[in-house]
Amino acid sequence: MPMLRGFLVLVLFFILGESVRLLLALPVSGGVLGMVVITFTLMLKGNVSDDLARASQGLISVLVLLIMPGVVGVFFTANQFSGQWLAVAAALLVGTFLSVLTTLLLMKAVTKRGVSDGE
Repeated sequence: MPMLRGFLVLVLFFILGESVRLLLALPVSGGVLGMVVITFTLMLKGNVSDDLARASQGLISVLVLLIMPGVVGVFFTANQFSGQWLAVAAALLVGTFLSVLTTLLLMKAVTKRGVSDGE
């Protein structure tokens, strides 16, 4: 039951993000908006509930399956990128580098914070 409560929280934030996207006609995914809202909510709250943590761990274990639809979509529209291979490759490399750098800096900050809090 706790995992279901965690999924309910995730779905509610997804619906909130979709609602904001539709109401404000934003060109951003509702899922992305929902994740931004849940991130700020958790930052203000200061901790993550056990239910949400358990549901999130379940999703992380199947993360590859969540990414697959995007990969398949790119595969079927690859002919649209035929003249843009250099720009696509540069965007992939820069995006990957920035993702890794952001993760590194975030982990350093979280680790440093955990050590200074006495954990």
